[in-house]
Amino acid sequence: MIRNILFDFDGVILDSMKIKGDGFVELFKAYPERERNELEKYHYANGGVSRFAKIRYFFTHLIHQEISETEVECLANRFGEIIAQKLFDPANLIPETVAFIEHHCAHYNCHIVSGAEERELKNLCNHFKIDHYFKSIHGSPTPKPELVRAVLEHNHYHQDDTILIGDSINDYHAAQANGIRFYGYNNGELKPFGCYLESFNGFRP
Repeated sequence: MIRNILFDFDGVILDSMKIKGDGFVELFKAYPERERNELEKYHYANGGVSRFAKIRYFFTHLIHQEISETEVECLANRFGEIIAQKLFDPANLIPETVAFIEHHCAHYNCHIVSGAEERELKNLCNHFKIDHYFKSIHGSPTPKPELVRAVLEHNHYHQDDTILIGDSINDYHAAQANGIRFYGYNNGELKPFGCYLESFNGFRP
């Protein structure tokens, strides 16, 4: 019996991938278009990867420049400022997911484990008045496999009682690394990996 549900945030609860993709294009508008386009592709292919890691990827793998952690944090803060207004629009919430959370999270131990920046993530959940549905809310810069492991260990959850719902291959890898079942959602490319949710309507894990 499933007792514990770990939710990814972007692409599962909030439809924010395009907002953040546009944000990266704006953040690096002073750099060549080809490299910006490559980063945008990387962003869409790696939904569970944090903005910190994507910024490092841009410098290390695309423009081949060194970047300090201080510079990464500065750019991550600027990225947050760029996307803030659109990100906090409740129209971007995914209605069927929110309905499931509202009606069923009293019956499960629900947590958020996300690649989104943690402070911003908690502010969003508070803004949308959904934070009280979750036992805990965790985000980056901590990598997702570590977030999942921490939730399992801190709460003494059994692996067989716990699932992770996500929209990216990185969510699948985080579930695999921790020995819990993965449910893909909102990304048809995940259908070959474990279980797949076409919709939250009628879903009972």
